Amino acid sequence: MLKLYTARNSICTQKVFITLDEKSIPYEMQNVNLFTNEQYSPEYLKLNPKGVVPTLVDDDKAVVESTLICEYLDETNPQKPLMPADAFSRTRMRLWSKLIDEQIFEATREISFSAHFRYKMQNMTEEQRQVRFANVGDPERRARFLSTYEHGVESPYVFQAIGHFEKAFKAMDVALAEGSPWLVGASYTLGDINMVPYVARLAYLDLLDIWIAERPRVQDWWQRAKVRPSTIEAIDNRLTKDETDEMKTYGTKLRDAIARRRAEYLKTAKL
Repeated sequence: MLKLYTARNSICTQKVFITLDEKSIPYEMQNVNLFTNEQYSPEYLKLNPKGVVPTLVDDDKAVVESTLICEYLDETNPQKPLMPADAFSRTRMRLWSKLIDEQIFEATREISFSAHFRYKMQNMTEEQRQVRFANVGDPERRARFLSTYEHGVESPYVFQAIGHFEKAFKAMDVALAEGSPWLVGASYTLGDINMVPYVARLAYLDLLDIWIAERPRVQDWWQRAKVRPSTIEAIDNRLTKDETDEMKTYGTKLRDAIARRRAEYLKTAKL
């Protein structure tokens, strides 16, 4: 039996959940409490030296990195393939995975942090905050957290995140303009699955329309994606009402600022 290590509301794990559900793969789940630093326990670090989630364990073999986990699941469970059959289409699919891993993951983290995690940290003691910052092992990530904590939406990292989403939605619009319902042709693939949790997070934060209000093709893609049973099971059904209410409450507070900073980005992008 596969064992999946995850954490509450982990976006990276959500795409693994979608993949598992799409392919009807049975698994066990082990929660890792990130707020009590269980990800840094010696036992977990043996599985995942980065101390992040998710981690998939298959017969004592640990598979890390959500994008790689999804491909591993698809390759080891050939029923209902989620990767295109031809090499060129697989390359196109992996471009979406690469976009997520290199830009959108961090962009979502910065916007989510500025929306509600920042407020949680403001209610911590100074000692608790310093422990949280000290536990961020990567210096670049720590710099991002500190900047977003201190400056919120005005952080240059949040501005960069807004720009990354702008470019991603523009790329989606171009891909969908070819006439197919999904990002890589007629079939739902890991390219779509990689995008779904990150688009969902913006939707829960009540910020998504800032980017897609004038992109009907992307709107239609999202309408198709969000009603798939795998999306509902992997994301909607795993969130509590308190969690969804919290995301909407804090995200709505940032709408005007995010929209303003997007307008600033669009102005600079045209220079």
